[in-house]
Amino acid sequence: MSDSIRIALLPGDGIGPEVIEAARQVADLAAGMAGVSIEWEEHPFGGAAIDAAGEPFPESTRAACMAADAILLGAIGGPAWDGIEPERRPEKGLLSLRQSLGAFANLRPVQVPGSLAHLSVLPQENVAGTDLLVVRELTGGIYFGEPRQYSEEEAFDTMRYTAQEVDRIARVAFDSARQRSGRIVSVDKANVLASSRLWRHRVTRLHETEYGDVILDHLYVDNAAMQLVRDPKAFDVILTANLFGDILSDLASTLAGSLGVLPSASVGGTTPLFEPVHGSAPDLAGQNKANPVAAMLSAAMLFDTVGYPETGTLIRRAVDATLAAGHMTADLAVDGVSTSAFTDRVCQQLETIELPLSAT
Repeated sequence: MSDSIRIALLPGDGIGPEVIEAARQVADLAAGMAGVSIEWEEHPFGGAAIDAAGEPFPESTRAACMAADAILLGAIGGPAWDGIEPERRPEKGLLSLRQSLGAFANLRPVQVPGSLAHLSVLPQENVAGTDLLVVRELTGGIYFGEPRQYSEEEAFDTMRYTAQEVDRIARVAFDSARQRSGRIVSVDKANVLASSRLWRHRVTRLHETEYGDVILDHLYVDNAAMQLVRDPKAFDVILTANLFGDILSDLASTLAGSLGVLPSASVGGTTPLFEPVHGSAPDLAGQNKANPVAAMLSAAMLFDTVGYPETGTLIRRAVDATLAAGHMTADLAVDGVSTSAFTDRVCQQLETIELPLSAT
């Protein structure tokens, strides 16, 4: 009898349904090869849910997400919903989803294989082989701190962290570093901000008491941004707060040449959430041009996280082989193939992989 996993599928808006369908096809094939049965449950979310149910995160979708083993999300938003009140916009639905799940850790791996290095904004030799992970605190900091106030004469926000919030995200980063090359850089602004002084103190204390086997360095966020561009291969795991992580993870995403190849995970709560880092790209919707790589790799992260790493490895190997063979979508190549054609090629690559998988 095969193992089984229940996945809540939220295609969302714009190119979301197209890349999610591509990821679903590849996931079904890879999971079947590994003896894993998937129970998909598709639900409206974001702008699509506003159109269908009048709100971006309907209660039926919420219930399905809480009951699932994992969630795979496409993308949300677009100009069609820009004119509605803030509390009903698609982005509010995403915030509500993260809060409902309690997903406090955002994981963004950035890998630049040789087949994509020439697409980077940086010299090819500087980025080829980059393999780093940004661990961003997702539910605290200045985005959620109180009090906050806005007027035409004055506005302020509060950047607030507790020791418990810092410790729990730091543990995620330290544990990730142990599974990688054992190096972590904690990024803050401790020379200016009180919240960053607490951040540095707690991270240092945790390193001294529990993670002495991991190499820890500290960088101020401005220096970290410069070093990330200057020598991205020097980084392994980057640990940082919500605001700094938002900026640095987007900066790191430019290393690969396209947002269309980068996955992400939001974990630590009741149900892990996986999604590509790109937006809904409404101008490309329905044209069969979207790059599904990020959605496919998000599915690979999903299987790794819920205990089926062989399925995740199968997906990654098939995607890597397809890119290495020169098959790319239009955002990566002038003569790029369609979304469906790229998906077909990934499936073809999957069928050539022999099981059991070797260690390499």
